[in-house]
Amino acid sequence: MIKRSDALHRYFLTLAYKGTRFLGWQKQKEGRTVQGTLEEALSTILRAEVSVTGAGRTDTGVHASSYVCHLDLPVEAESAGELIFRANRLLPRDLRLYDIREVVPEAHARFDALSRRYGYHVTSRPSPFAYETETEIPASGLDFDLMNEAAAALLGSHDFTTFSKGHTDVKTHLCTVTRAEWRREGASGWVFEYEANRFLRNMVRATVGTLFDVGRGKMTVPEFVRRFLARDRALASGSAPAEGLFLEEITYPSRLFLS
Repeated sequence: MIKRSDALHRYFLTLAYKGTRFLGWQKQKEGRTVQGTLEEALSTILRAEVSVTGAGRTDTGVHASSYVCHLDLPVEAESAGELIFRANRLLPRDLRLYDIREVVPEAHARFDALSRRYGYHVTSRPSPFAYETETEIPASGLDFDLMNEAAAALLGSHDFTTFSKGHTDVKTHLCTVTRAEWRREGASGWVFEYEANRFLRNMVRATVGTLFDVGRGKMTVPEFVRRFLARDRALASGSAPAEGLFLEEITYPSRLFLS
């Protein structure tokens, strides 16, 4: 039984979703979205309108193995686990809630995040069971050593205009990247681990798409660096497909959590 409270409590909710059949995170007037589906389920359980605020947008087809949103609920902390259980019974199988923790009233899922980590997954031996969650690359493969050499230029604080979607409402394109490298994943797969304090719209897919051209021998490492530092979106290659991209971790200051 969910124990109600006279006051609102703020919670951070951790969830995962397979983005293939969602039109991204953000609720829209029409179409299936993660935010809209989650709000509908929670509102049904609590018999009151529930609004959630996400840590950021993910585009159509992009997945999340660990996404965070915040919400205010008239629910006592000891009943939070029951809410998770009941919501998961109502939600579709491509969206699952994992954790709920009470936080300080001013905590914000987006603005208080210290870092975000994405993983872009590719394979040269696609599986019929995972074709919607990894991107197929040619059997001849890519030169991952060259791609890692190019990716090293991304580390540190830089202007990422080259790898950002145009005409967005951000005040700055400056991001601080702490990890940008390809590593082996199983016998035939690789994952690009990309971690930063913030990410711009389309930044991961534009970066990976341009690194693909380095790996295919269509672009040299010095050329990659030159284009990156030119701060010109027209110089990036096409975006990598959405299917291989996962938001995998978001970190927050420990001071936010009450439990």
